[in-house]
Amino acid sequence: MTHTPSDQQVGNAVTFGLLAAWALHDVEELATVPGWQRRNVPVLRERFPGVPEAVWRRLGSVDAREFAVAVGMMGAIVAAASAAGRATGGRSGYYQTALNAFGLHGLVHLAQAAAVRGYTPGSATSPVLVVPFALWARARLRRAGVLRPTRPRDLVLGLGLAGAATVASHAAARRLPAGRSAT
Repeated sequence: MTHTPSDQQVGNAVTFGLLAAWALHDVEELATVPGWQRRNVPVLRERFPGVPEAVWRRLGSVDAREFAVAVGMMGAIVAAASAAGRATGGRSGYYQTALNAFGLHGLVHLAQAAAVRGYTPGSATSPVLVVPFALWARARLRRAGVLRPTRPRDLVLGLGLAGAATVASHAAARRLPAGRSAT
């Protein structure tokens, strides 16, 4: 029996693989962001004097707790996108936009590393995990006949989604009260 592209199933590796790839990538960020920021914000502030001081203050004020909470919130967003992808056989616009956003955000990490001429959090897993996974998953969706055509506005939407989700996650994490220790 021969299979046509529409007969092919989009499985968990493609849909929930987004969540798994995101989680592995964010382990790198969780492990490196706090120390990297402490060491590099002063150096970057001098190297890029045109960046508004408010940006440097905000970047320098993100503590490990806030960052971890924001990562958890972003995880919920990615999990919802993965579940939507699985429920629709990969057809979900939300899932496909999140997949595009994930791949594009990997390119942003690489651009950041190029701009600072060195390591930035997320830049180690971007070329070996983030970008390859996004390309592989898109190829699987294409073979299954469910990948939506990607227009330039879709790329802008993907980057916008990634940026908005990041800002919203950090804003919410900043507003949550710090955890209280057990007495």
